[in-house]
Amino acid sequence: MASTLVGQAPAAATAPRHIPAHFLNRELGILEFQRRVLAQAEDERVPVLERLRFLCIVSSNLDEFFEIRLAGLKEQIKMGLPGSGPDGMTPRETFAQVSRIAHELVERQYRLLNEALLPALERERIRFLRRAELTEAQRAWVREYFFREMLPVLTPIGLDPAHPFPRVFNKSLNFAVELEGRDAFGRDARAAIVQAPRILPRVIRVPDELAPAGEIDFVFLTSILHSHVDELFAGMQVRGCYQFRVTRNSDLFVEEEDVKDLRLALQGELPQRHFGDAVRLEVADDCSPGMTEFLLQQFELEAADLYRVNGPVNLVRLMPVPDSVSREELRYRPFGPGFPAELAKRPADLFAVIRRRDILMHHPFQSFAPVANFVEQAADDPDVLAIKQTVYRTGTDSVLMESLLRAARNGKEVTAVVELMARFDEEANINWAARLEEVGAHVVYGVVGHKTHAKMLMVVRREEGRLRRYVHLGTGNYHPRTARLYTDFGLLTADEQMCADVNEVFVQLTSLGRGAKLERLWQSPFTLHANVVAAIRNEARLAEAGKTTRIIAKMNALLEPEIVEALYAASQAGVPIDLIVRGVCALRPGVAGLSENIRVRSIVGRFLEHHRIFYFRNDGRDDVYLSSADWMDRNFFRRIELCFPVLDGALKERVIAEGLETYLADDVRAWEMGPDGAYTRRPADGGEARDAQEVLLAMLAGNTATT
Repeated sequence: MASTLVGQAPAAATAPRHIPAHFLNRELGILEFQRRVLAQAEDERVPVLERLRFLCIVSSNLDEFFEIRLAGLKEQIKMGLPGSGPDGMTPRETFAQVSRIAHELVERQYRLLNEALLPALERERIRFLRRAELTEAQRAWVREYFFREMLPVLTPIGLDPAHPFPRVFNKSLNFAVELEGRDAFGRDARAAIVQAPRILPRVIRVPDELAPAGEIDFVFLTSILHSHVDELFAGMQVRGCYQFRVTRNSDLFVEEEDVKDLRLALQGELPQRHFGDAVRLEVADDCSPGMTEFLLQQFELEAADLYRVNGPVNLVRLMPVPDSVSREELRYRPFGPGFPAELAKRPADLFAVIRRRDILMHHPFQSFAPVANFVEQAADDPDVLAIKQTVYRTGTDSVLMESLLRAARNGKEVTAVVELMARFDEEANINWAARLEEVGAHVVYGVVGHKTHAKMLMVVRREEGRLRRYVHLGTGNYHPRTARLYTDFGLLTADEQMCADVNEVFVQLTSLGRGAKLERLWQSPFTLHANVVAAIRNEARLAEAGKTTRIIAKMNALLEPEIVEALYAASQAGVPIDLIVRGVCALRPGVAGLSENIRVRSIVGRFLEHHRIFYFRNDGRDDVYLSSADWMDRNFFRRIELCFPVLDGALKERVIAEGLETYLADDVRAWEMGPDGAYTRRPADGGEARDAQEVLLAMLAGNTATT
């Protein structure tokens, strides 16, 4: 599709006149996605332990929503800023709707937990015991656990002039205790705060010998403390003990242009994340009105920020439960990821295979091991001179990073472009950067003001007297754990032009000066946005000329206004457009005269849909691109992103079939979006049910009976 390419000059976000009615609100779209995830927890076709896991995922997602998105709304309201989104809603209007929906979601979560999931688990002989349900032997064990494991690390803080309200850690478990009486010093204390140390598990499994045969019993940490809270206040009467949790603004602010060492600046800022402004207060539903009002005052919150819950204030803490229960029939069927045909026999020389042809991997249905092997072989190969890799999210325990460390120790030139501002992974990335520097690797932090989100890895090898480059490009992070949970494509190639482009991007990130024109890759913040708009407009022109046209795009989010406007124009020109958008979508599909040729669907299933795939028919050329970028302002203009073509004809057919057509045929996990932004389950057509992820497992995975 070379005819639609533009030059390498930096692109800037244009500001066309947008009609607010044409756009949906971003924050409300994020909450709509949480509804779809929660529907997985409600779906009785999903194994019960996986339903519990989905419930926890919703809570985790909501935590981040409050920490970042809602915290940002509150800041806009406080500063009196107008709305900045194309939908035209003010921050106050958005907050009012967000608050209403968030309260509904939380209430729905706890109703599901208490009325459906806990009874379903109990039917499977997995119980979460209340204090009244404990046997004498279990009560004795709980008492012994309290004195042995909890009491030594608890620090109750009585509230009086000498003991002000303590600093409460973000999302930590705390107890507000109402007291009566006088203590040993004659103080007439009325309240105290007990902070549960983060080292203590929130859910404890009761020893099997204390549970009925074949039964698995758990008890909440909150129940143990409630049972023995009076032990912390000898001689006084406990009138009430209420769990609570506060969520804080967790967005880091570092003025990158004003600091000399970004890593040091971040290290100094990270501890403060846990004590940002409060944005939400969760309390037990039995918390007294007086204590509730007192807590709201302490955290400077309003009634709209209060969430009363009937159960644990932190459902995320239930996440370890599914993996701690050895009942395979209550979880998703395990599978062993497959391998591309070229790698099925685990070739000793991976470089020779890549020289022959490009290799496409579809995770998690196919293994991430070839990527790890690629770096491992390079680290130990005497003919390899250099390895360069971007690091956005890689986890605290990474085979790839260990291979980079070994490569540097082996004397190879190792360059790591580490993104220190990867939200909630800053600490892990700082630690990897320090370890890499210790062994002599070159560590850079990308470009000030632009996150390095591109997923690229390059190996330089001496072969027959000349240097040859090998490259891996992907839609997902170099993170072995998420490669088992997220759907992504990865490409291994020795295509000289593709490798030259990747080398040029690494030079941009580590050096200074104007970059050369890229021949195959589209790159943010330079050509990606302009090329995507050009490709969409090209389909519109072809449709107006009477040609057969088609656009299919799969991504996590669609928000950028000019892209939305271009899609509307293409629809009006007669281009059939299918958008598979996992999360938030600002575009309104199916509006007469505007977008009647656009369909939007979302797939929510066992794996997190994560790949970004862009297909343009382009007069029969069938252009297919894979990318690290969603269609959002930040990805186009404030990040380093790559979009790369799939050149091999057979691999192109694979991407279309596996990454697009399979998802368009899904009638089990698919949700269809209406013009108002609401989603409904796609109805089955009466034939055989088609679950895209299950189809891909059957098509690509190895032994589905083993992990």
